[in-house]
Amino acid sequence: MIALFLSPVYLLVNFYILRWILKWMGACTHYFKKKWFRVVFIAAYAFVSTSLLTAFLIKEPVIIHRFLKTVSNLYLGTFLYILLTVAVVDLVRIIMRHLKCVNQDKLRSRRTFVLTGTICAVVIISLSVYGSLHARHIYKTSYEVTVDKSGGSDQSLKIALVADMHLGYSIGSWHMKQMVDKINAMEPDIVCIAGDIFDNEFEAIKNPDEIARTLSQIKSKYGVYACWGNHDIEEPILAGFTFGSQKKIGADTQMVDFLKASGITLLTDQTVLINDNFYLTGREDYSVTKKDKETRKTPSQLTEELDKSKPVIFIDHQPKALQEAADAGVDLYLCGHTHDGQMFPGNLTIGLLWENPYGYLKKDNMHNIVTSGVGVWGPNMRVGTKSEVVEINVSFDK
Repeated sequence: MIALFLSPVYLLVNFYILRWILKWMGACTHYFKKKWFRVVFIAAYAFVSTSLLTAFLIKEPVIIHRFLKTVSNLYLGTFLYILLTVAVVDLVRIIMRHLKCVNQDKLRSRRTFVLTGTICAVVIISLSVYGSLHARHIYKTSYEVTVDKSGGSDQSLKIALVADMHLGYSIGSWHMKQMVDKINAMEPDIVCIAGDIFDNEFEAIKNPDEIARTLSQIKSKYGVYACWGNHDIEEPILAGFTFGSQKKIGADTQMVDFLKASGITLLTDQTVLINDNFYLTGREDYSVTKKDKETRKTPSQLTEELDKSKPVIFIDHQPKALQEAADAGVDLYLCGHTHDGQMFPGNLTIGLLWENPYGYLKKDNMHNIVTSGVGVWGPNMRVGTKSEVVEINVSFDK
């Protein structure tokens, strides 16, 4: 419900931004001061800025709902950079007004105002365009790890790790084809998907049958395994905030059937022994079990009956309780969820929330790898981070 309380604040901030844009445009040329232009511009800005709310309220017809969601996802990223830029400029302006060494006449001049606004516009547009284009490209990141156990007949293991596909309005067939091509080019032994396959709304997926066929073309020696993430559940969502759902994770049969059609094996606090060489465990998502007022099994409960002379690999959506997993005898802990902050400056602050927000971390004898994910959440942009598939080359040292 917090999104509903923040809605008036969001609208007021947009009004403040619109006021400054109109003032700057009017200072640039008298043409932008004409009444008809201002009416058209205000109407266009109102439509785009409120698309976040109208997309949430208008569900039918589907084509209108999808269009509004697409617009809102693009605008949300731009809005964040407009807000950040305006805040910084306003702060600098206030400080400079109190500095005696600054020529106040020049500071308040039309020329300074136009120049400052132009620079801001170029920065905002450049970041938005770059972020939108950059998010469409999937990169490959590689890691080398050594596990001090015998892998049986597997002297080494190549794992393809992906997460946070967020299939929906922003991510679809084109992205999945690109992802599958990159995975198959690795020639992996096993593929692990660390949650958030969906983006809260299964109906948001365009051509789900086509995407399922694409995912079923993933090639690996031991198959494709996945765990649930916090967005793999049907519930209303507004600007990233979810509203309570009566459904439990996995209760939506469309999601479960989609995974089956894609050839993906779902592990929910379950363990499989692969080729009698190593264990693979997929965990329930922490947030969803908490929302369902349930508890998921602890790492020690999941490993207590395992032969710990064999390598133990966990897939868990969120990189939580790493020490607990290391103490339970987990050798390789694979996660997603963080998106590495997705957009600057989030990539600089995400480390405040997670022990390992992205990349590699060794915890005692356990190797933890967190991927930034394939897709996007909310704004259809990435700035300062990348969409990726991860190649993990595991060597067994006994």
